[in-house]
Amino acid sequence: MKITETKLKGCLILEPQIFKDNRGVFFEVFKKKELSDFLGYEVDFVQENKSLSKKGVLRGLHFQKGNSTQAKLVSVQKGEVVDVIVDIRPDSVTFGEHVKVHLSDVNNKSIFIPKGMAHGFVTLTENVIFTYLCDNYYDPKTESGILYNDSDLAIDWGFASSELIVSEKDLILPTFKELMQ
Repeated sequence: MKITETKLKGCLILEPQIFKDNRGVFFEVFKKKELSDFLGYEVDFVQENKSLSKKGVLRGLHFQKGNSTQAKLVSVQKGEVVDVIVDIRPDSVTFGEHVKVHLSDVNNKSIFIPKGMAHGFVTLTENVIFTYLCDNYYDPKTESGILYNDSDLAIDWGFASSELIVSEKDLILPTFKELMQ
């Protein structure tokens, strides 16, 4: 497995070694020891979430606060997305910056998102199956987020706003500046 750190410290792209033969394909999504060795600390995933979405769905930008903060390992089981991670760690040199990564059932990449990041994605194909492994349990009392089209973050989602399918809950999220006040 190839592990590459993005410009956001601790945010990693995991690329599996893919084995193909006449039966199909096999690959390891992640190895706890390799991930822990790379990070310098151990991650213990306790919850798996899955979403199914049609083309043009935007989910995000989400995170949990306080003791419920989550690190995540995300991947696409079916389809293709543009995944976006925003660094919301006030003491980070990349505070307020974001990275975008294409994830698909063709490239089989995963992203490890450390605690202190907001996360979202937009689906590029129909019937996307997206999986999240989380190192902390979901707590609705601590959920938060940032408005996806915040002008200060200037994220290019690849779609006009009128083409996106965004939940009512995500449409009323605060801007980055409002959140960080």
